[in-house]
Amino acid sequence: MSLKYAVLAALLEGEASGYELAKTFDVSLANFWPATPQQLYRELERLAQDGLIEARVVQQERRPNKRMFTLTEAGRRDLDTFAAEPPRRPTAIRDEFLIKIQAMDGTDPAVIRELIEERRSWARGKLDRYERVRDHLLAGRTEEEYLRDADRIGPYLTLMAGITFEEENLRWCERVLAILKHRVALG
Repeated sequence: MSLKYAVLAALLEGEASGYELAKTFDVSLANFWPATPQQLYRELERLAQDGLIEARVVQQERRPNKRMFTLTEAGRRDLDTFAAEPPRRPTAIRDEFLIKIQAMDGTDPAVIRELIEERRSWARGKLDRYERVRDHLLAGRTEEEYLRDADRIGPYLTLMAGITFEEENLRWCERVLAILKHRVALG
């Protein structure tokens, strides 16, 4: 999959500037499809050239003008077609950190513990951020009320996947730290 469909899906929320899209990616899409602002701006240009989004310039005083992007009907049709197709291949983990863990046996256990503790800290931070996003989406409603009444539930469902992923990362980190502690105790 290309960044194209992630950008089109982000524009389902409505008109947005490149900056706003970068924030959307950082908060809600980065857990499953990260992109740098530079990648987003290049993709926005391609999508506009292909007629899948429209751009309009908003004049601003005291700030540079900004471009606002919206999904076109052609973009919505392309996204609907993409959403209906089965994935080309199953998800695969591609994580440099896991290569380090795979090769850790000759490394000082204290260094490995630090790496695991850092990963645990990142996971906790992301989980906290995702939970704040969930609270914002729910806006005082129960999950059942939100899923029954919201116009769009896709963002919530992907947020649930991110929360589950980070919860599992935390469980894995705790388990690895316990294993390392036990191995040191056996000495």
